[in-house]
Amino acid sequence: MSDQSAGTERASLSDGEGGRTRLFEGEPKTVHLSLEAGESIPRHQHPDRDIVFHLLSGAVDLTLGDETLSLTAGEVVRFDGEQDISPAATADSEALLVLASA
Repeated sequence: MSDQSAGTERASLSDGEGGRTRLFEGEPKTVHLSLEAGESIPRHQHPDRDIVFHLLSGAVDLTLGDETLSLTAGEVVRFDGEQDISPAATADSEALLVLASA
């Protein structure tokens, strides 16, 4: 997935096969997420993580705890991974997530 040269890592979003693809080994965990319209990921948590969710394309309803944010392409959200999280695509969507140790 990634190409490493002189301490620099490089990856392409096209390296993935759809779904969830981890782009680099180690920290911070960096994931390319691809969801088709109507597809969602069940509620889950990422304890001890701060998360940055950058919606690259499409539209996603991102449920964080008891709140749902309707995101459109280009929006970026940062949140605490201790809460319940569930993204649901309302259109074919791609996002880049960075999960950093809190």
